[in-house]
Amino acid sequence: MLNQFGFSVESFRSISSRLDNTHLSHTGIVMTTKLETLLDKLKDLESEMVEELQKQEEEFSYEIHKRRVDFEKNVIIRHRKYAKRLLNYLNDAQLKHILSAPFIWICIIPVLLVDVTVTLYQWVCFPIYGIPKVKRQDYIVFDRRYLNYLNIIEKINCAYCSYFNGLIGYLQEIGARTEQFWCPIKHARRIKTLHSRYQKFINYGDAEKYRSQIETIRRDFKDLK
Repeated sequence: MLNQFGFSVESFRSISSRLDNTHLSHTGIVMTTKLETLLDKLKDLESEMVEELQKQEEEFSYEIHKRRVDFEKNVIIRHRKYAKRLLNYLNDAQLKHILSAPFIWICIIPVLLVDVTVTLYQWVCFPIYGIPKVKRQDYIVFDRRYLNYLNIIEKINCAYCSYFNGLIGYLQEIGARTEQFWCPIKHARRIKTLHSRYQKFINYGDAEKYRSQIETIRRDFKDLK
């Protein structure tokens, strides 16, 4: 049935539907672009923060040679004056902290098991998938041992925390690269933290893009090489 303008109702509905789809598609593109821009800004801010932290080298008179941190001699002497003797350190420790220590250190057993298991996984599987391996030294750093104002117990505690928290970052990066290969889809719900590969993921619900670009995205690691 034609209306006064010569269009059938079915034609009008078809055109209207196409316009709606075009609008939704355009909206999705705008949202995707904005999200990617924000994620890029976040990465830039993280890089800027790292640069600012590294500027402390001049302020506190130390230099980094490969993995070693070297302080000026006069700084080392000054630092040693602030080192707390072991006896005083133990006497000042709260009893509840001493009693809780075994519960902290017992975590090392499953942590070591996870470390070995996940490291073995990336050694075996990442070459098969074509994913660049994650470097442990980029995440697990033991540089607090060069601080002469720490006693031996404090240095051991610092080494434990460095390993534990560095390992979490190391594992997260392995998981992020794995997720990019097998399931690069953003979440619908808000998540607390975003890993380094999240910005490359496809929007939740975008079925067309998922099927058309999945093979490209799952191999997009050129920024790591």
